[in-house]
Amino acid sequence: MAGDLIAAGTLASFLAGQATTLGALPVFFLKGISQRTQNIFLGFAAGIMLAASFFSLIIPGLEAAGDLHGGNKTIAALIVASAVLLGAGTLHLLNRVAPHEHFILGPMSGAERSKLARIWLFVIAISLHNFPEGLAVGVSFGSPDHTAGYATAFGIGLQNIPEGLAVALSLAAVGYGRMFSFVIAVLTGLIEPVGGFLGISAISLSSELLPWGLGFAGGAMIWVVSSEIIPETHRDHQEGTATFALMIGLAVMMSLDWIYG
Repeated sequence: MAGDLIAAGTLASFLAGQATTLGALPVFFLKGISQRTQNIFLGFAAGIMLAASFFSLIIPGLEAAGDLHGGNKTIAALIVASAVLLGAGTLHLLNRVAPHEHFILGPMSGAERSKLARIWLFVIAISLHNFPEGLAVGVSFGSPDHTAGYATAFGIGLQNIPEGLAVALSLAAVGYGRMFSFVIAVLTGLIEPVGGFLGISAISLSSELLPWGLGFAGGAMIWVVSSEIIPETHRDHQEGTATFALMIGLAVMMSLDWIYG
């Protein structure tokens, strides 16, 4: 049974990650997308991630912690709050240690790098941020209601589409071949099944880890949204459009979780 659950969580996170493939396909016939369109895509992705963090991860984490501790809400809140902070702190440390560029290519802090180097740092950033998404899908399969995992995987897959497009078009814009750009975009999604496998494997070892895993994944995704995505979409005074897209993404993911969760 545990093996089937691990296989399901890993496969779902793999499929969600490979939604980047669908997003990267337009590289074969598009030259680029406008800044406004990028902000809309990223805003939508941020909304998906925020809703998934709360409705698919943090709230089920609180419920699981309560069940494990006899309905004690104080202990449940302390466990999940600690897990959320641990997830956010881990992503903060990873982003300080690993070289990366933000989602939308713009001026970099620190030493000036060539445009080509910045493109590859951007690719690294996408790959790093795919890990907590895969982790979220994996641990969501550890919930008593496994259908929540499918809803989370579908929502994460939706927000991976614009990421795949951004990676492929960025590489093509600096002279890489369209096929090469497409393949690299597809490969960035492969970090998600790694996170998914680790997440569901840990949960399968002990039910005590479920609220910790759910809270950790939720905190990591909220950190990405707050630290990386929202600031980038507010450049060039386009925060209104990006915020509206965020609300649509949040509403879509909330509806998916309520209907199928």
